[in-house]
Amino acid sequence: MEKISIIIPIYNEEQNIEKLYVRSKQVVIQLPVEYEFVFVNDGSKDQSLEIIKNIASIDSHIKYLDFSRNFGHQIAVTAGIDNCSGSKIVIIDADLQDPPELIIQMYEKMQEGYEVVYAKRISRKGESVLKKITAKLFYRMLSSITSVEIPVDTGDFRMIDKKIIDVLKKMPEQHKFLRGQISWIGFRQTFIEYDRDERNGGTTGYTYKKMIRFALDGITSFSNLPLKFATVSGFIVSGIAFLIMLYALYSRFILKDFVPGWTSLILSVLFIGGVQLISIGIIGEYISRLSDNVRNRPLYIIKESNIK
Repeated sequence: MEKISIIIPIYNEEQNIEKLYVRSKQVVIQLPVEYEFVFVNDGSKDQSLEIIKNIASIDSHIKYLDFSRNFGHQIAVTAGIDNCSGSKIVIIDADLQDPPELIIQMYEKMQEGYEVVYAKRISRKGESVLKKITAKLFYRMLSSITSVEIPVDTGDFRMIDKKIIDVLKKMPEQHKFLRGQISWIGFRQTFIEYDRDERNGGTTGYTYKKMIRFALDGITSFSNLPLKFATVSGFIVSGIAFLIMLYALYSRFILKDFVPGWTSLILSVLFIGGVQLISIGIIGEYISRLSDNVRNRPLYIIKESNIK
């Protein structure tokens, strides 16, 4: 009998863990599979780990990993993938915005021969207008600038086959963007649609700062358009500067109409300087990520676990 691993990254989710566990177990016991829950405690500061341990003490299907500190959502999911034993895995967050009841539909789709079944959001309840707009713009921008077809309006909530798992384990990037990596791998992929609920309890750990960092990881991992932008900007600025130079010479020697310390000179310097700084910043982002990969530090450090 095949086995499904349900990977759940945890960061300060004490209000949601038990309810997620109960709902998820009611779902998986309906399927003709063995199962395990892999909770990855990503440096929670509340009682999340204690709650997970209590559940694990009464249910042998519960496995957990406890990080030495907060390493981030994508790294937590990666740790779950590295340490699970299922031939299929489900990635789901603990906030209950993504209903675990959809796992049955995902499994049924997998039986049709798909290697990936992801959940596509029709609507997003309980989120600010700004977050909805920025998320919508980001996913569509990312889809348009990458050579990989990354589905829009989707998160990490999905079921994937062992074929995908084996490839993911061979992708050692420090800055993970799993939904992009899974799309890059290929195989047969499909989706189911759903209305996303609002958070059950607690507050989200995804601040705007983390969202911006996550967006940068996605763009730099799957597109070189920012580098092309820097190159094209350089040519454009050089062309503009050349035209201004010709006009300056014409004014000086033909029209005899010039003012020492001409304003356009200052504007040109500021314009060129601004483009240079933007270009250097873009290049720096790519170099920073290359540097992190070259260091080859471990993605995460496990402080405690009941996985043997």
